[in-house]
Amino acid sequence: MPWFVIICVGIIFLIVLCNVFYQKSFKNKSPSQKKESLSSVGNESIISFPVKQGNRWGFIDRTGIFVIDPQFDGASEFIDGLACVESRGKYGFIDKTGHYVIKPQFEDLRGRFDDGLAQVQSRGKWGFIDRTGKFVFKTLFEDARPFTDGLAQIQSRGKWGFIDKSGRIVIKPQFDDARPFSDGISSVIIEEKCGYIDKSGKFVIEPQFDNARPFSDGLAAVQLEDKWGYIDRTGKFVIEPQYYEVNDFSDGLAAVPLEGKWGYEVGRQ
Repeated sequence: MPWFVIICVGIIFLIVLCNVFYQKSFKNKSPSQKKESLSSVGNESIISFPVKQGNRWGFIDRTGIFVIDPQFDGASEFIDGLACVESRGKYGFIDKTGHYVIKPQFEDLRGRFDDGLAQVQSRGKWGFIDRTGKFVFKTLFEDARPFTDGLAQIQSRGKWGFIDKSGRIVIKPQFDDARPFSDGISSVIIEEKCGYIDKSGKFVIEPQFDNARPFSDGLAAVQLEDKWGYIDRTGKFVIEPQYYEVNDFSDGLAAVPLEGKWGYEVGRQ
């Protein structure tokens, strides 16, 4: 057997052996020792992914070693230093040492913090909490969606409106559905037709479409019957409805199907 093959096999064996010893050593450490080990090497780069072992979820580092032992009923990836976890049917958040920052207490949540706020469900109602787990607004809603462009969609009595980051209702619930603001405009549904409103709640494009997507690059895809086209911010068609499927514009181009294949439309504002 050539010498270089023997050397390679030996190196691989040593790496595997060291990894096994390290994993056993880490597993036998106390929680405080684990925390110290993580801190000493920079836990921001250590913990990577939630993984399931048996019926429980934990977290591994980039070498596949558990740094937070499997103990949760569910877990999401870390975002901005926090991960959502489920325990006994309730949801909370942990930090990268595995300690609870917000103990499991919510019936449901939507996965992550956006601009320091997360949506959670408590007693059948939805609200927003800060990173300490405290509700930032007194009012809870039938449903709520993330803040985008400074406003969040909220549902009350079956209708959708918007609140600002102080919790004040700035557009009263009146729509059958409402999508996030983009470029200062939101598409809303009323009486089965889609239109666009500004941040005052005033229609800038009257409801007239069967479906409508957000504005991107100054254009929005809208549907009339079974065909899609693109309008500008005045509601005028710049690309007439002709496609059965569309994508939003990005950098002046939008992918569209053409005779069974895909091509690109060029923005024409």
